[in-house]
Amino acid sequence: MRLSRRAHILLRIAVGVGLAFIYVPLIVIGIYAFNASSVIRWPPSGLTVDWFGRAVEDELAREALLTSLKAGLVATAIALVLGTLASLAVARHRFFGRETISFLVILPIALPGIVTGVAISNTFTQVLGVDLSLLTVIVGHATFCIVVVYNNAIARLRRVSSSFEEASADLGAHTWQTFRFVTFPSLRSALVAGGLLAFALSFDEIIVTTFTIGAGEETLPIWIFRNLFRPNQLPIVNVVAVLVVLVSIVPVYLAHRLTREEGGTAAARGGTVEAEATAVP
Repeated sequence: MRLSRRAHILLRIAVGVGLAFIYVPLIVIGIYAFNASSVIRWPPSGLTVDWFGRAVEDELAREALLTSLKAGLVATAIALVLGTLASLAVARHRFFGRETISFLVILPIALPGIVTGVAISNTFTQVLGVDLSLLTVIVGHATFCIVVVYNNAIARLRRVSSSFEEASADLGAHTWQTFRFVTFPSLRSALVAGGLLAFALSFDEIIVTTFTIGAGEETLPIWIFRNLFRPNQLPIVNVVAVLVVLVSIVPVYLAHRLTREEGGTAAARGGTVEAEATAVP
């Protein structure tokens, strides 16, 4: 589509405003992380890196980081297993209520986090009689992490013909061999991308965590929230916030690269197949 010069300029301005709306606050936090004063004012009176050393030395922050990593990794592992199984069931089998199952799997991502948190907290503490702990946090995170993995996996399965799996079965391969040598290779990049996004979501999550975490335990977002209004901790909070942003960028960037490269590879294969088909007399 060809745009006029005026439309082209307006589109660039709109994109610039949108990016500024998203990233200017993050840039401000990044600048405050180097603020020489413990008092937050704009512009900063000076710049220093001393707060980074103090943030690294903060034992509670380190423990909160470790808790976030544990919760994120285990929730992601659960999501990879359950999300993959659910996507295989929906994409490769026909049964009564299939679309309903698909809807129920993706529903948790649309529910308010406070509803999910309260529901899980009440279920564990009131119904099952289990105290809140890291386990309940992992269960809460897994509910929405499954959705990310499921969406990635089922989108890939719908793009890949089931004829390859049928051919594998016709040649004598049993179910596990077909999954290992045919299905899994086609799903691999989608699962990695889904797992990275799921980990990023879990690492940053605070609403569900607030209602499911046990007494005396903190994830990194919870630690940031609880120390945000303590003046003596605010400079360290700014540093930790910057580190959280940097940690979150990595899995999202890798997931983006994986999906983009996979799309380019698929397009190249499609072009090759089309050219070969055209060349056939």
